[in-house]
Amino acid sequence: MLILGIESSCDDTAAAVWENRNTLLASVLSSQDAVHRPFGGVVPELASRRHLESVYPVVDEALKRAKVTLADIDLVAATQGPGLIGSLLVGFSFAKALAAVKSIPFRGVDHMAGHILSAFLEETAPSFPYIALIASGGTTSLYLAESHTSFVLLGRTRDDAAGEAFDKVAKLLDLPYPGGPQVARLAEEWHGELINFPRAWLEEESFDFSFSGLKTAVLNHCNHCRRSGVSLPVAQICASFQEAVIEVLVEKTLRAARQREVPTIVLGGGVSANSRLREVFAKRSRQAGKKLYVPRPAFSTDNAAMIALAGYYSFLKHGPSEMVSDVYSRSSLG
Repeated sequence: MLILGIESSCDDTAAAVWENRNTLLASVLSSQDAVHRPFGGVVPELASRRHLESVYPVVDEALKRAKVTLADIDLVAATQGPGLIGSLLVGFSFAKALAAVKSIPFRGVDHMAGHILSAFLEETAPSFPYIALIASGGTTSLYLAESHTSFVLLGRTRDDAAGEAFDKVAKLLDLPYPGGPQVARLAEEWHGELINFPRAWLEEESFDFSFSGLKTAVLNHCNHCRRSGVSLPVAQICASFQEAVIEVLVEKTLRAARQREVPTIVLGGGVSANSRLREVFAKRSRQAGKKLYVPRPAFSTDNAAMIALAGYYSFLKHGPSEMVSDVYSRSSLG
């Protein structure tokens, strides 16, 4: 069975062809970084317009690389939400139109389900159940994955997502867009003492996250340096901020795994491409006796291969989506 996946939840247009025997035949992505860089962040209207320009060429290229045609496709899967409504509508409507014209079954996919299952795109895949930490610019959430279609939400961010906090701190430091990778790069250059920025652990039993206080602490530190006439220690701030985010992500995930008596942890989302996060998670997971699965960066960030995979399993359980179905801005997974 061949599945065509289409992803357009934010500012990347992606398409992939995946075979249900766990073979990825093609994965294509068109980035919009250059479009949004002058504005220091994603401009929804510009993102939607670029998706309109890119979706057909990206899908066409994916089919060519896979050496198949639409006549060979057995299922079209597209991101239904969460994300920017305008961006979602482009990919979702395009996918429904393809399916309708070619009489191919269609399945809407929750973007979070794609990230939760992204580890299955690798040769060595985890076993259920496992704890999945999904950390990106749009969300920071913990799930108990019980099967390919059953996910229990354990905790989520109450304010800024981890990736959003990275981008906002980058803006405070006048770093170029996209800010997250810039913060991570500068953090690697610092090997001295760290600033003791706060960690928001919240209630004792809570698996929720909060990064707005940390962001404010960075802002206050920057303002203090400027008022004092002190040169801003950008690399030190980046390293200190990054360590504060990583410590909370790692320790809350490990605590969830211990409480649920689950031996396996999976990371997903754009923030999980951060090399320092992967390093700390690997060390702490070994110490805790937990198996860790982290997809390669191309599968951690937004991609259509994970949408095709998640769409396949959702289709097996629920059948095709109705053509009247619509996109949504908040995840249906809680």
